[in-house]
Amino acid sequence: MIIEISKERTNELIEKVATFIAERRMGAPALMFLESVKPLNFIGSQVMYFFAPFANVLFQGKEFEEFACILSERENLQQLIKRIDELDEKINDEVRKREKLNRQKFWNKFKKIFKKK
Repeated sequence: MIIEISKERTNELIEKVATFIAERRMGAPALMFLESVKPLNFIGSQVMYFFAPFANVLFQGKEFEEFACILSERENLQQLIKRIDELDEKINDEVRKREKLNRQKFWNKFKKIFKKK
């Protein structure tokens, strides 16, 4: 079943999925996966249609089918990849800076211990 989806709805679903992925700090694995299956995007969307009856148990059926339709077009997949990358950078930038600072503090303490000897 082919569904017509407006550009606004496409952008809304892409934003929703990208935000879901970025907030859970899964940007890097998602980007790697999406980039590796980019040549197979149409086949992947058809597989999603195959699993739609089972996915209806976990997801809202209409959204799942709309997302499968969106993934059948390569430009939408590229837009999703770009948006995940942008959001991952924006959302997790502060966390990465804090973790980097903690690592630097740890290594500075470690260096001080060995310099005293």
